[in-house]
Amino acid sequence: MAHIIVVGNEKGGAGKSTVSMHVATALARMGHRVNALDLDLRQRSMKRYAENRAAFLASSNLTLPSPTCFDLPQLPKDAQVPADQVYDRRMEAAMDQMTGGADFILIDCPGSHTRISQIAHSMADTLITPLNDSFVDFDLLARIDPSSDKILGPSVYSEMVWSARQARAQAGMKPADWCVMRNRVGTQRMLNKEKMEKAVAKLSKRIGFRNVPGFSERVVFRELFPRGLTLLDLKDVGVRQLNISNIAARQELRDMMKSLQLPGVSVNF
Repeated sequence: MAHIIVVGNEKGGAGKSTVSMHVATALARMGHRVNALDLDLRQRSMKRYAENRAAFLASSNLTLPSPTCFDLPQLPKDAQVPADQVYDRRMEAAMDQMTGGADFILIDCPGSHTRISQIAHSMADTLITPLNDSFVDFDLLARIDPSSDKILGPSVYSEMVWSARQARAQAGMKPADWCVMRNRVGTQRMLNKEKMEKAVAKLSKRIGFRNVPGFSERVVFRELFPRGLTLLDLKDVGVRQLNISNIAARQELRDMMKSLQLPGVSVNF
């Protein structure tokens, strides 16, 4: 069966689509068959990323390893489905389309709490949660005492992940490997950055996730999106000499992929 990777966080702007496209493309470049699904039905950032990639490769007469992206299917008009089960059935139909022949299925969730996001989280074998290096984002994982930095308890997103884990346990499935990555991290050493590092490390032991390295804040990610490219594609499109920032970003991607410990994956880039 395909290994299901879900990239989720109930807050927008954490870099979910950038992480999703880089993980999916890295797996494809390593020879794995990857199907992808964007559940953000309004912004469709990952789907737009994939469309930009297809258009750029076609105009440049290039062929590069890429994930195969799917849309969430609509149900037939005559389907007799209770209103509260529509998204459940659409998700079942999507999985039926994507499972055959795939080594990995990657699902990019919206930056909000939706029924379909809940369903995806309950299906995750590996759950990746990108987190901006900010206590505004940390608040989705846990409540914290501002005077002492003491963690008071889990917050809304952690509770949702816990519910998804319970659903998997009830179905006799293994718990998801939950990986939280501090993303868009500033390059300068600051007090807030150190506090975030300590808070995430402390919380990981309390609610059961692994810390994995994410990306630093870099201009290159904004430049790659319009052409649908990733860090691994630069030399293939004519960038012969990578600058120091690009080399560092590739190393971050390499560290990320190794830390995810995906089954059957040997990081070789």
